[in-house]
Amino acid sequence: MRLVVIGVNHKTAPVALRERLALVGDDVNVALKQIEAFTDGSVIVSTCNRTEIYALVPHISTSQPANSQLSDSQLSDVQDIKAAGQSSSNNTFSSSMNISSAAISAHITKIKTWLADFKQLPLVDIDPYLYVHRDTHALTHWLRVAAGLDSMILGEPQILGQIKNSVHLAQDQKVLSNQLGWIIDQVFAAAKRVRNETQVGAQAVSLSFAAAKLVTQIFDDLPSRTLLVVAAGEMNRLVATHIAGLGVGRVIICNRNPERAEALAAELRGPNRRVDVRPLQELPQVLAEADIVSSCSGSMDLLIDKTMTIQALKRRRYQPMLMIDLAVPRDIDSTISRIDDVYLYSVDDLQHVIAGNIEQRRQAAVDAELLVSQLVVEIDRRFQVRQVGKDIQQYRACTQGQVDKLLYESIAKLQQDDVSPEDIITELSRRLTQTLTHAPSKLMRKAAREGDSDLLDFVVSGLQDAHRGH
Repeated sequence: MRLVVIGVNHKTAPVALRERLALVGDDVNVALKQIEAFTDGSVIVSTCNRTEIYALVPHISTSQPANSQLSDSQLSDVQDIKAAGQSSSNNTFSSSMNISSAAISAHITKIKTWLADFKQLPLVDIDPYLYVHRDTHALTHWLRVAAGLDSMILGEPQILGQIKNSVHLAQDQKVLSNQLGWIIDQVFAAAKRVRNETQVGAQAVSLSFAAAKLVTQIFDDLPSRTLLVVAAGEMNRLVATHIAGLGVGRVIICNRNPERAEALAAELRGPNRRVDVRPLQELPQVLAEADIVSSCSGSMDLLIDKTMTIQALKRRRYQPMLMIDLAVPRDIDSTISRIDDVYLYSVDDLQHVIAGNIEQRRQAAVDAELLVSQLVVEIDRRFQVRQVGKDIQQYRACTQGQVDKLLYESIAKLQQDDVSPEDIITELSRRLTQTLTHAPSKLMRKAAREGDSDLLDFVVSGLQDAHRGH
């Protein structure tokens, strides 16, 4: 399949490393263009909990120097097939599935090295935290991620939308090959089936739900409380919607883009709720007004530091504040957690908050994992059929070229004087028979020589069935 995935997530790397490996904003577009130079298409998924590169290793034709990476037996098979269909130096057959494990490993190393260089980090420092999957294992991982089975909050639906956004970015940069596009379509369709046919997403457990639960654990009189939303992205929209639904009396939205902030404000306004929009530059001033802060900006710099928080606390007369930092890299200085009267939670901390419904999702995940395994097998079979169809077309074209050559030679002989048409036709028939039976004959001899009875029975029975069909 040539599909590989290289990445880190909340299970393999701490938040400090994940934020250093995060690819956000223009970095993603630049990265996609650079990776295009040594892949057959790629998608970069970078969220609060993971940074992953999904890529297709470039196909290496059997007519290219990559043959040096094949074993002697693999090279012999390739040469047998080529010999059966070769009619000239420009008419050869090579399988679209053929690529060595060594070639895939080399490209995985190339992607790792590129990532380290791009983020200006030593490869030796990040390699222990990177995971690598290839072929159907990569497909299984991608489907598990898309279905929410690999998320910090089991079964959360946001990741599928985030993957779709990542795919759109890759499409905009024109770095998706037809084959990778086909795989992506299969992943989306399969993830939808997992969520529709199991209960893994039925219970309300997500980052936004966890944030709302924190609010209820710390504050009682919610109508008198103020929520400050720093950045009006999708995650913060979900958090704000959940918390506002608890009855918070006031919401302040700080965002660089006023249009997006106003759109979120329109969603949150209600008869008993005041919603104000402020520019991000006013964050130090409005921080003191907030009892609850939710931040998820995607910025590479801290938005709320320790000094700003201490000043806000003084103005608040040290009333408690709940700060929820969903961003990677972090928006809020982690040292703020040492300040009295401030409850600071990062995305890693939220993992310890979730309870209750998560156990039901774990039980449903057993069924979901089984369905994922079945769907991967189905997708892989469809992929093999799709790929072998191209190989069959190429093989038939090569064989037709050889037949045309023999026919042309025979017609030329028929135009000569003193020739026997019967002899020429007999010779043409003999040569055609040799051409059409060369590859299967060689394959049967090879299977017999190596004691591969299963392959030998498969080829012989297949040829017998083909002859009976005619």
